[in-house]
Amino acid sequence: MNDDLGHPVDVAHPARRVVSLVPSLTEAIAATRPEALVGATDWCTHPADLDVTRVRGTKNPDRAAIAALAPDLVIANQEENRELDVTRLRDAGIQVWVTEIETLDQAFTSMRRMFVDALGWDVPQWLVDAEEVWAAPPAADGRRVAIPIWRDPWMVVGARTFTGDLVTRLGLVHAFGDSADRYPHVEVDDIDADLVLLPDEPYVFTADDGPEAFGSTPTTLVSGRALTWYGPSLVTARADLEQALNPSGP
Repeated sequence: MNDDLGHPVDVAHPARRVVSLVPSLTEAIAATRPEALVGATDWCTHPADLDVTRVRGTKNPDRAAIAALAPDLVIANQEENRELDVTRLRDAGIQVWVTEIETLDQAFTSMRRMFVDALGWDVPQWLVDAEEVWAAPPAADGRRVAIPIWRDPWMVVGARTFTGDLVTRLGLVHAFGDSADRYPHVEVDDIDADLVLLPDEPYVFTADDGPEAFGSTPTTLVSGRALTWYGPSLVTARADLEQALNPSGP
């Protein structure tokens, strides 16, 4: 079998020892078969009671610590993790499954393949529920939205991103959906939008840090997990984001 990037992966099924280097997928695995998850990054914050060996960060994983855990499989992502680390783990004889997720539909397909092909598990019910939630057509909205993810320098969500696709599925127009870069650097005065969404990750925008930069343009603070994570959060993300976008209801 091959991972999302076409690299062959050989795992005895079912996988019983898993290390995840992706916060979203850590939550997905923990919600499905928590006893199989033996390692995760320091950035893996969900579920809140996650009690596994920490293997440092997504961009600087402790490869020796991962090897010591003797995983059947390490789960990684093309965007979140470095190719160098994946290559060195494989060179050490560790099986690594790399996901590629740039759209909501791709997230569903990738996670199904991860559970069934890579891990040898059944498709979890939460994934079926999330697919049903997002199958409904979007409400007519049409507002043009921008999504900063950092300031000083300002960076926004651009083209070919899961988050950009997610907001279009909510009926919004992604202001930087045609950008040349996936996460372009911009000047704040060049952010032309009807609404600016300010998530609490990776930069922690708050009521006192972010909205003041946009003058009269409306801003809305939103959950970064709802806006940028794929996994069990997708079951509730649509309702949470629609509530944030329309706090007074339709």
